[in-house]
Amino acid sequence: MPSDPVSAWRDGQVDARAIDRATACLRAGGVVGMPTETVYGLAARAEDAVAVGRVFQIKGRPLNHPVIVHVGGPQDIAAWAVQVPRYARDLAAALWPGPLTLVVPAAESTGRYLTGGQDTVGLRCPAHPVALALIETAGAVAAPSANRFGHVSPVTAGDVVADLGDRLEDTDLVLDGGACPVGVESTILDCTGSAPRVLRWGAIELADIHAAGGVAVDAAHSAVRAPGGLASHYAPNARVHQRGLPTAGAGLIALAGVDTPPGVVRLAIPATPREFASVLYRGLRDADGMGLSDIWVLAPADSSALSKAVRDRVTRASVRSF
Repeated sequence: MPSDPVSAWRDGQVDARAIDRATACLRAGGVVGMPTETVYGLAARAEDAVAVGRVFQIKGRPLNHPVIVHVGGPQDIAAWAVQVPRYARDLAAALWPGPLTLVVPAAESTGRYLTGGQDTVGLRCPAHPVALALIETAGAVAAPSANRFGHVSPVTAGDVVADLGDRLEDTDLVLDGGACPVGVESTILDCTGSAPRVLRWGAIELADIHAAGGVAVDAAHSAVRAPGGLASHYAPNARVHQRGLPTAGAGLIALAGVDTPPGVVRLAIPATPREFASVLYRGLRDADGMGLSDIWVLAPADSSALSKAVRDRVTRASVRSF
C-alpha cells in the first residue's frame, strides 16, 4: 500500500511537485486518489483500459457499472462524445467546472470499458484546483468514488486510505486536497434526448439547469444506467434509519433544532441543507468508527437539490446488501 497521503494543497496553492508525482503515476499505469469538490475519486487515465480495469478491481465494482470521465472543460467534450445536444453544451459552458455530470452519446473511439457497455458516456469537469491541475498535466481521468463499491463515499484523503489502502500498490498515490466542500456526488443528467433528465441528484438546482440549458428538465424515466443508481449504495456498516426517534446507544444526524434524546450519540448538527450534505458521509463514517450498530438520519424535507440528494443517499444507505 502507498505511504501517507501526499499534500497537494498548501496555503491556498496547488503543490506542483505533488501533481508531477501523480501525473507520473498515472502515465505509468497507476491509480491516484484525487480530491474533487464532491467526494474523492480513484483516478486512472481514461484512455488506459488496463489502469481503469484496476480501478474496478480495487473497488470491487461491477464491470457493467459506468464510470465518469473527468475532463478539463467544455472544449474536451468532442474527444469523447458525438451528436451532443446544444443544451448540453450550454450546460457545460455555464456550470463547469462544477458538480454536474452530463451523460451524452459516446464517440466510437470512447472505450466501452468506461460506459458499462452503453453507447453513452458521463462527462464532468470538477471544481477543485488539485483535480483540474492533474487533468491538465495527465489528461482526462476515469474517477469513480475512492471507496469500496457500495460503501460510504470518501470526503478526506484519510478516508481513501482507510477504505482502499490495503488494495493499493506502493506505486499508487493518494493526493490530499483537504475535505470535500460539497460532500455528496455530482448531479447526473441524461442529455441524450430533447431535454435533460435527472439520473442522480446533487448540488445543482433545477432552476440553474433550466437557466443554463434553456430547456426544462424532462420528468420522464430514463433507461440510462448511471453511477450510484443501485438500490443499496453509500451504506455504512451500521443500520441506517430514516424515521422515528433513535434509541439509546444509537447515532443521530439531524438539523439543528432537533433535540438529541438521552443516551444518543449526536454525530452532526448541521444548520442548513448545504451543511447537511457536507457532513453526511463524515457522520456515517464516524458512526462506524465508534462501532455504532444503528444510525438515525433525519434528512431535510425541503425541495432544494441538495436536500433531494441527501434523501436519495440516505434511502440507498438504508438498504443493506452486504
